[in-house]
Amino acid sequence: MRAVQFPAVNELSVNEVSDPTPATDEVVIELKAAALNHRDLWIKQGQYAGLKWPTLPGSDGAGVVAERQVGAGFKAGDAVVINPGFSWGDNPQAQGKGFRILGLPRDGTLAERIAVPATQLAPKPLHLNWAEAAALPLAGLTAYRALCTRARLRASERVLVSGVGGGVALFALQFAVADGAEVWVTSSSEEKIAKAVELGARGGFNYTQPDWEKTAVQEAGSFDVIIDSAGGEGFDALVDAAAPGGRIVFFGATRGDPNVLSMRKVFWKQLSLLGTTMGSPDNWAAMMAFVAEHQIKPIISDVFALEDAGAAFDLMARGGQFGKIVVTL
Repeated sequence: MRAVQFPAVNELSVNEVSDPTPATDEVVIELKAAALNHRDLWIKQGQYAGLKWPTLPGSDGAGVVAERQVGAGFKAGDAVVINPGFSWGDNPQAQGKGFRILGLPRDGTLAERIAVPATQLAPKPLHLNWAEAAALPLAGLTAYRALCTRARLRASERVLVSGVGGGVALFALQFAVADGAEVWVTSSSEEKIAKAVELGARGGFNYTQPDWEKTAVQEAGSFDVIIDSAGGEGFDALVDAAAPGGRIVFFGATRGDPNVLSMRKVFWKQLSLLGTTMGSPDNWAAMMAFVAEHQIKPIISDVFALEDAGAAFDLMARGGQFGKIVVTL
């Protein structure tokens, strides 16, 4: 079969590799589409733990069951989506030490076929095409847990989603709007803010502007829930933008650790700082049901053929996407 491989740091090729051999509890999926995450880019750049070469990347994928093992519960031809989080563990509050994400160390979805445990599969939502279904898993699960499990979002609350344009941020926007929240966004791009408004955001703020958080509070009011993945020196502005009793949920630190954390503001405003990563099997099931109930369609930025996977990674490295980058197989 054909698959994307990283032979070494910052190297990518599309090669013929061996077909997967399923274990007794696994099924082989003929992938129709896969999607990129920043995790894949960081692996390619050698900026991730547990690296090995060659690596077959990819955490997101959707396709049809090609083979069935006894008791797997799926039949050949079933359309499925893959949950990329493996071995969460018994504690719903946090993942266990055995937690792994598909795509490293296990071979990932940027390939024509993959073998995964049947327990990782869910029926493809009927309202989604293959590209949309492939775009859903990792980012959708992360956004759902951040909003619904960690922040415990309530309808009519005011939400700020930072850095809109990436997959998780867009899902957070879509999920919060569907749940009846008042949603605002930040971005360094006025064009991305305008697109977010088309998706239901009330408005947005350019975080490169001085004191943008003061403008945000003056225009929108302070925020009950803030979703962030950047961290860095801009994190203190989120503390200022949060409402008393607000919750700041973060699932990444692409701009590094904050240089300063205004602890006095945090305790005086009774803020909750909540870390989150991916989601449990229960979160996965709830997210899939939420997407089906509200007929949510992932936002697709660009679609590439497998042979053009290098161009897909280049687009992500430039940050030029608005939505998920999908590779068709």
